[in-house]
Amino acid sequence: MFAWFTPGPLELFIVAAIVLLLFGNRLPSVMRSMGRGIVEFKKGVQGIEDEVEDAGKKIEEAGKKKEEEE
Repeated sequence: MFAWFTPGPLELFIVAAIVLLLFGNRLPSVMRSMGRGIVEFKKGVQGIEDEVEDAGKKIEEAGKKKEEEE
């Protein structure tokens, strides 16, 4: 439906100016909160990746022990 609408530089500038006028005084705190949220999200993802790696290592070790027993 909106595939024909691609905002140009002027439209983007106008939207940015309106956002700055409406949220200008709160913008630093909003950006700070977004930054903290992104950092927390990345920490959570890293924690999951670490758990997956640990599980993979445990599976590999169990497989090696089973091969040694045979």
